[in-house]
Amino acid sequence: MGAIDADAHVVECEKTFDYIDPEFHDLRPRVMVQKSDDVVEMDNAGVAAQREYWVIDGRLQPKEGNIGHETTKESREMANVNVRLAHMDELDIDIQVLYPTVFLRAWTQDPTAEFALCKSYNRWLAEIWSQAPDRLKWVVMPPLLSMARAMEELDFAKANGAVGVFLRGLECERRLDNPYFFPLYEKAQELDMPICFHSGNNSFRVRDIYATESGFGRSKLPVIAAFHSLLMNDIPAKFPNLRWGFVEVSAQWIPYALNDLGLRFKRKGRRLSDTVLADNNFYVACQATDELDYIVPYAGEDQLVVGTDYGHADTASEIQALRMVREDGKVSAAVADKILNANARALYGL
Repeated sequence: MGAIDADAHVVECEKTFDYIDPEFHDLRPRVMVQKSDDVVEMDNAGVAAQREYWVIDGRLQPKEGNIGHETTKESREMANVNVRLAHMDELDIDIQVLYPTVFLRAWTQDPTAEFALCKSYNRWLAEIWSQAPDRLKWVVMPPLLSMARAMEELDFAKANGAVGVFLRGLECERRLDNPYFFPLYEKAQELDMPICFHSGNNSFRVRDIYATESGFGRSKLPVIAAFHSLLMNDIPAKFPNLRWGFVEVSAQWIPYALNDLGLRFKRKGRRLSDTVLADNNFYVACQATDELDYIVPYAGEDQLVVGTDYGHADTASEIQALRMVREDGKVSAAVADKILNANARALYGL
């Protein structure tokens, strides 16, 4: 069985927004270039001061600060899908599931702008998928401020290779256990598409509080909090056939979160199941640096997947992650095979 990269990225480029409807042309993102001479070039780790910015809905968003130099521009930006596929072959990756980049952070609270850009992004990904439908899958960006339009985007995406629904740890200035999202969850369950919580958040209030920190509080913790609140409030029981993924936040936190939930359940006269992730169709993307021999007994060997964070250069990025899981000996070969293939197939319905 081949390996499945459960968390790879595309890096948006000008073509991403070529699909904007003419009526929304004025909302098309623009690129602003910093002209001062003291801009630091990227180092070998992909860390850089910003030279280019997106201007999206009147706000500046970084364009190049989280770029991995182990990938080429034409591969990251999907300018040449064959180059991407060739690199996947070099890495022994059969399938990649594609997530966005610039949209991992808060970028708008305007329903019109959100719809225009989500629709264009989804058409771009559908075109990419059409060039390699057996190897490149993707998660759809729903315009959550317009729930009826979000449902339409899910229908389009399902028909065009999407295998999940992209959400961040906070959306629409709400937690993910809020009933506002229940129609989305119901639709995703109907279409057999998992809800995929990726590192990041779309709350301007939280973004501003953590504006100068590393990104752990702003991007990672909201996803872990979503895991906790969904279980604490029995949300998965309302959607028993829906699968849930928690992506690019490591898996090292699972024992802590389950211990905390167990204590809170006990106070309510309840018992937390020993197989709570499996019972609720929860899957977590681990990192190659995780102590998997410690984590697997808590998570269950059928509930972990792994991704490379392809295209990026942050603490979750490891271009050789899939090989490392297979070769580092932290888990048995049988468990490694599940993490690399069967579990991802189950999560994404492949």
